[in-house]
Amino acid sequence: MQYRRLDPDKILSTAQKLEKRIGERFPDSGLHQVAGELVSLAGDTASDAARLNQPVWWLRVVIILVILAGSVTFGFVGTLLPFRQIDAISLDFVQEIESLINTVVLGGLGLFMLLRLEERFKRHAVFSGLHSLRSMIHIIDMHQLTKDPAAIASGLPPTANSPKRSFGPAQLTRYLDYCSEMLSITGKLAALYAQSVNDSVVVDAVNDIESLGTNLSRKIWQKIMLIRPADKLAVGVNSTP
Repeated sequence: MQYRRLDPDKILSTAQKLEKRIGERFPDSGLHQVAGELVSLAGDTASDAARLNQPVWWLRVVIILVILAGSVTFGFVGTLLPFRQIDAISLDFVQEIESLINTVVLGGLGLFMLLRLEERFKRHAVFSGLHSLRSMIHIIDMHQLTKDPAAIASGLPPTANSPKRSFGPAQLTRYLDYCSEMLSITGKLAALYAQSVNDSVVVDAVNDIESLGTNLSRKIWQKIMLIRPADKLAVGVNSTP
């Protein structure tokens, strides 16, 4: 069973190890700071997922009290009491039947909404957490935005506003690989919400987060695949007499 459910502790441990790896290779980089924030976000997400996996007892108590109060009102003050007192052959009989049907329908809809209130409450909490994960994905993407393999072999002199390009091919590959790993971790953190809240709307929202991270990771790996040809081209240019 340990391989049928995501383990929040293992995801957090993976994020912590990744943060240390980035710190050892790029200690002064902004990506290291982002990795530290990802560790903090992983801890918060694990706590949120564990809390959402439990019933919201105070909300259930409120719902039960509301249902009981509505049942008492319906049974003794509302439609049923005058319904017993009417004359069956009077014209008011049809009106009382219509009133009873309307009351039952509205009461049923209200009961249905109350029973789904906990689900909506958890869904709102999930969306708040997914918003943070989506922002983290875009922040990671911003940090790899200027890491362009084509700049290795371009030979163009930098301008005043050109980004600092101090990485060689090996360092650039590791940097982009770290970005891809961080995107993968955010996707697994999002999946913790779908694992805790079995709701189709939540699952769709989690899938959107995972698709966003996967698409950006695919672009990163396209850059990684371009580094080797760019590296060879740079060597050829530098060796030209």
